[in-house]
Amino acid sequence: MTGVASEPATGPGTALAVLLDGLIDYAGLFPPAALAMPAAVAAYARYAIGPDRATLGRFVVPAARLAEFTAAVDALPHGAPTPRAPWRLSVLAAASDAPAVRECSARYGSCLTIDVVEAKADSIDAIATLAGAFGAGVTVYVEVPVHEDPTSLVAALAAYGLRAKIRTGGVTADAIPEPSRVVRFLAACVRAGVPFKATAGLHHPLRGDYPLTYEVDAPRGTMYGYLNVFLAAALLWSGVPEEDVAPLLEEREARAITVEPTRIRWRTHALEASTLARCRATFAGSFGSCSFEEPVRELADLITAGSR
Repeated sequence: MTGVASEPATGPGTALAVLLDGLIDYAGLFPPAALAMPAAVAAYARYAIGPDRATLGRFVVPAARLAEFTAAVDALPHGAPTPRAPWRLSVLAAASDAPAVRECSARYGSCLTIDVVEAKADSIDAIATLAGAFGAGVTVYVEVPVHEDPTSLVAALAAYGLRAKIRTGGVTADAIPEPSRVVRFLAACVRAGVPFKATAGLHHPLRGDYPLTYEVDAPRGTMYGYLNVFLAAALLWSGVPEEDVAPLLEEREARAITVEPTRIRWRTHALEASTLARCRATFAGSFGSCSFEEPVRELADLITAGSR
């Protein structure tokens, strides 16, 4: 990334730090990593006290595996590195899982926090079923399909005080939505005032052709970068027209993005740190990734290369 000059552009309080703050929810249990629970728990514990801990969000776990999760935490070796604050969980659940989620919160509330639930819905009726299921204090993100215009579903989420979720990739090329569908989803969320999160396929900072799994002979696909998605979201949120933002989702050129201490630029557009902070706080939530190290390392490599 051209213009990435030095430590001041990437340190605490800078525009990049604001963008990255708690951005990556760790989903190591899910493909393509698909780690066993003990390995995923141990990895999250390391990341939570590691040098990039400011970028780490919640641990993503299915409701059906909450007991397995707590057992894995209890089984961590004595003296093993663990988060200094309660474990923060984002639980994948249906409305029928609400009692199990509440029971886990009540039993382990001193050492874990379940304040986010992720669910799925493909109709307004399904959204209505989720509304209120998990009680006050729990933020519910609802994954909606984007192959058709999601405007009506996003409007229903707004009406019920829920948030939106988009699937941006997967382990097969056909799981990656077209750029026009992603920008349409983001624009619908902006119009309705609905915060969003993303999941799957955002292992890399910039759009490009990458292996879809970690297998040696894995098929490749054109994947989004998380900078593409979240900078596009911030520009839409700040009032840039949809047609002007759409090309950012297909941006592959690192030199088109410039990181400065107080702003991040994409070609002719600039996002101030204060704008990014408000956008992250009220609109652009996080993304789930089965890898934490990969997206962090690749961004560091890009910044290093851009400063030469």
